[in-house]
Amino acid sequence: MAVKIRLARHGAKKRPYYRIIVADSRAPRDGRFIEEVGRYNPCVHPHKIEFDMEKVDRWLANGAQPTERVELLLKAARENA
Repeated sequence: MAVKIRLARHGAKKRPYYRIIVADSRAPRDGRFIEEVGRYNPCVHPHKIEFDMEKVDRWLANGAQPTERVELLLKAARENA
């Protein structure tokens, strides 16, 4: 089982809102997940990025792989913290 840290899309049409989740790579994008570790809202300026860094670091230490977009969001969140 490959575990990924990725985005799950929520919100209305043309108003996306994302949850940053830990999920099995075989699960659907908005389907079953293991744990929610953050939120991302691209519709406000500046973009709102929230992470529970303790959970993220624990999952990364256990071998979870972030997607490219989540990796960029993590980098931005760490620079702003």
